Parts: sequence; C-alpha cells; structure tokens
Amino acid sequence: MIKQERAVHTRRHLIRAAADAFERHGYAQATLSAISRQAGVSTGALHFHFANKAQLAKAVESAAAESLGQMVREADEDAEYALQALIRASQELLGMLAADTVFRAGFQLNFDRAWRVTADLGRQWQASVGRFVDGAVRAGDVRDDVQADTVTAIVASQTLGLGLLGLRDVRWCSPHHLDDFWALVLPRVAAPHRMADPSAGHTPAVARDGP
Repeated sequence: MIKQERAVHTRRHLIRAAADAFERHGYAQATLSAISRQAGVSTGALHFHFANKAQLAKAVESAAAESLGQMVREADEDAEYALQALIRASQELLGMLAADTVFRAGFQLNFDRAWRVTADLGRQWQASVGRFVDGAVRAGDVRDDVQADTVTAIVASQTLGLGLLGLRDVRWCSPHHLDDFWALVLPRVAAPHRMADPSAGHTPAVARDGP
C-alpha cells in the first residue's frame, strides 16, 4: 500500500511539473530532464510512469478534462436551476484557469501547434454550456424569442475567450469581467421570472488546484 501511495504521489508531481513546463516553454521546448528535476525524481522514475513526453502531455490534458467534468457536475448539483448552474460553472472555469496549473496547461496544450490534441477541452466546455442552456429552455427559464444555439455560442465563446486571454495575463480571469458579461447578457436571455429571482445573482468562484 505504501509503495502504491508513493507511486500515485510521484505521478501527480510529474503531471504538475510537466504542466508547469508546458505552460512556461510550450510542448516542443519542454524537456523530460527539466520536468524530472522539478518533480524531484530521477529520469528513471519518470520513465517508469511515462514512456515519453507525449504521454505526459496526454496525462495533463486528461487531468484537465477530468477537472472540467467534475467542476461542471458540481455546479449542476449545487445550483437550484440550469441558468444559475451555468453562471456558477463559468465563474469556476475562470477561477480554475487562474489558479490551477494543470487545468491551465491543459487548455494551453489545446492551442499548442506542436502538440496533437487528445482531449478537446474547448468542445467539452461548449457541450457543457449547451446542456445547461437546453435545461434552462426546457424549464422555461429562457425568453421565448431567444435561440438556444445562439446563447450557447455566445456564452461558450466569451468565457473561453476570457480564459484564453487569461493564459497570458491572469487579470482577464478577474471576476469583474465575467460579471460585466452576465450583466449584459442575462436581461436578454433570462425569462422575466428569473430576472426577478434573487437567487439568479452571481456566486463567487472557488478555485481548486491539482490534478
């Protein structure tokens, strides 16, 4: 059991070190020797867990995809209705991009030309936004003259846009940018009874760190 726990601990350290290297230098310039040094393990220990750099990159993307899925599920479980869940999830997305190295590196790898994407995080987020919007439409919480596909496209592109800008300058992930966006969009999207509902307000994002 102790050996198994040590192996899990080492793997996590390697994924985090790889994420930091990919974020700082890009996939092509990141080296296994630098990753092993930062993780505090030998190159032999690194190769025990990951045969090559591509496997490490896949592990970073996979960890980011898992975190994204968990975050969306928790936002859905904690909210009273779909529009509220969507707002909370969008806040969580930017909060995690600002605070979580592995999550941020996963998104950065998605846009690294030297890397072949294995987990499309942008599409995963867009699909999640679409499910929230569809749920809001079914519940009657969206105005009749608003198209679900249009709302999904606008919300997904704006939140991802802020997140991608935040990869270079974390200030773009500041909550006030997202608050301004929702202040503009909600009156046009939400049904009148939801705009009058006090629980339709924003909820502070909670950032998590680690794979």
